[in-house]
Amino acid sequence: MKNIVLIGFMGTGKTAVGWHLANRLRRKMVDTDSNIEELTGKSILEIFKKNGSLRFRSEEKLQVKRLYGQKNLVISTGGGMVLDSENVQLLKENGVLICLTASPEVISERVKSKNKRPLLQNGKVKETVQQLLEDRAGYYDIAELTVDTGEGSINETVDKIINYLKENNYI
Repeated sequence: MKNIVLIGFMGTGKTAVGWHLANRLRRKMVDTDSNIEELTGKSILEIFKKNGSLRFRSEEKLQVKRLYGQKNLVISTGGGMVLDSENVQLLKENGVLICLTASPEVISERVKSKNKRPLLQNGKVKETVQQLLEDRAGYYDIAELTVDTGEGSINETVDKIINYLKENNYI
């Protein structure tokens, strides 16, 4: 069975939805950011601060290569994973890409108190979220399905994803 790959901007609920989805489908959940932290022994914020975004993006690429060929996973990706076309190609080869989205206001509210987000260290959460969303416009359009997590509960989001997967014979 193909992997279910959750993509989308930070704060859209990829990890939370991923855990619920994996549990409902009885699949292994892989959070690429958590794996990077585990493998490097550093938080994402530390990697960004000490080694820069290029190093972090290299770690993401390594994660995708490690996951390549595995099946029956639910994969929660970092928000910038899709900025690299090779990552996208590898994830699509054995995965169904599902984008989680939310309005800039919902995202800002969700991430404003989380000081571990490297791209939000300037203190201007709303402005930075809006700018990053504009910068990334189009990158998330590669998904087969887009679900707005600003509407409804996590279970409703998971239901929408599962219904799509069933309708398209992925599960």
